[in-house]
Amino acid sequence: MRSSASASLLALICTFGAVAATPCDAALLSPEQVQQAASAVQADPLFGGKHMERKLRWKPDDSQKARKEQATQGEPSWLQGLGQWLAESGRLLMWLMGAAGVAILAVCARRWIVVNRGYADRGAVVRPSHVRDLDIRPESLPDDIAGAARALWMRGEQRASLSLLYRGAVSRLVHHFAVPIRAASTEGDCVDLAQRALPSEASGFFEGLVKAWLLLVYGAHVPDTELVMSLCDGFDAQLPAGAAPTQVAA
Repeated sequence: MRSSASASLLALICTFGAVAATPCDAALLSPEQVQQAASAVQADPLFGGKHMERKLRWKPDDSQKARKEQATQGEPSWLQGLGQWLAESGRLLMWLMGAAGVAILAVCARRWIVVNRGYADRGAVVRPSHVRDLDIRPESLPDDIAGAARALWMRGEQRASLSLLYRGAVSRLVHHFAVPIRAASTEGDCVDLAQRALPSEASGFFEGLVKAWLLLVYGAHVPDTELVMSLCDGFDAQLPAGAAPTQVAA
């Protein structure tokens, strides 16, 4: 269409030029010819006609997003909230379990170091004057520990009797056998350390004494008189007093 319009325009220009160069009566155009040329010029895009312009534009693919939204809309809101809560709670639970594991490991490591360091360095141990609340200084104990404990038991003072036996046993472990018992050592710590330092028979005797002591103190159960008398009889044989005790460091 553009080429035909241009040709019509060119023809019109030539015609008008011819009109200008020739006499008026010989170069007149018919109205139909003029209208046809004007219509062609008006239809040309370069002279105000309709102009269509095409542009390429990227259209995003929303199919994936639509499928995701459709799947989400298919789930109840409470189910979505539950899933989110479970995800967050699981992450928090993992952190808490990790922290608890580290704390337990630290406590066990500290306990192991306290017990084993004392045993390894027992040559440099500063002997305590008290273990927990019990006074284990040799001068605070009677010369005949077993006899005094037997007399207390027979008078009905069961706690005082077993306390004296336990104090005397721990005192001899520290001052005669150089067992590295500390001021903060528990009954279980004392048994563990005694098993490393004493012969099996002596360590077994001490363990039986500790069990009787714990049974009375924490279990509120009075041991049999026969058991306590056997402990008194074997005290000096299993845990004999040695030379003069070393000066105690408070």
